[in-house]
Amino acid sequence: MAGKQPNRSDTPGEKPVINEEFESYSPTKTWKWDFPDALRRQAKEPGPVKAKKTEEDVSSGNRLKKGMRLYRIKRWESALEEFLLVETEHFNHEERAELAYHLGLCYTKLERFDEALLYFEQVLTISNSPLWTYQCRLILAYIYIITGRTALAENELSRLQDGGLESAMLYNTLAYAEYIQKHYPGAIELYEKALDIEKDNTTALNSMGYILADTGMDTVRGMRLCRKAVEKNPRNAAYLDSLGWASYRCGKLTEARNWLRRALEIAPQEQEIKEHLRIVSEEAV
Repeated sequence: MAGKQPNRSDTPGEKPVINEEFESYSPTKTWKWDFPDALRRQAKEPGPVKAKKTEEDVSSGNRLKKGMRLYRIKRWESALEEFLLVETEHFNHEERAELAYHLGLCYTKLERFDEALLYFEQVLTISNSPLWTYQCRLILAYIYIITGRTALAENELSRLQDGGLESAMLYNTLAYAEYIQKHYPGAIELYEKALDIEKDNTTALNSMGYILADTGMDTVRGMRLCRKAVEKNPRNAAYLDSLGWASYRCGKLTEARNWLRRALEIAPQEQEIKEHLRIVSEEAV
């Protein structure tokens, strides 16, 4: 999901990212998570048989599909225009939910969060699909966190947990909520749970590594986790920045400077990386 990350200004290093998955988030109709069997069966139950499609139905269906294609290639404004032109008079509940879900995604990508919230709430109201419920509540939590409404985010995530809907993404989001409230041990515990589910999840590796190094809780392990995130995604400037800062916190100034220079080559516009490199370079003199 997405939208801009909050400014990284509380500490002089790479904050844990809320979720790398949200940067390229797209709807899914496949079961990527370990859901309870009852919910899995519910999601596979066939819906009601529709009457023969009219010409108007076909036109609306084509617009919906075109909007989805535009969304997948990140043309979010164009996708939104197509979705808003879809006629829903003859849509069933699940088709209305699918359209509302995509509208919510587009508004989220465009950082029009209040409008996005309205559409995701619509999905929760009209759809019986546990998969739509999972995705909507997770994105609602994301929006609440980046707009400073942490309590509401935690409420959405708790509802998912209580329903047995667990994933690395859920724990990463919960951990981020803990982190921005400076509950660092709680954040670490939740990132550990994310890694229990998905041992190579780069969001958890990078974020936990940064916290451990920056707070001094375990700088060596922090640097090791950040390094693993970089090994998984060596062109991610945020991960390189985290590894550079973790190396600095471990006293490895030359190594830190090298990582930060690589990060700056990839993201030369990032003022935070420039500032980190300045700090490390001045101390290395």
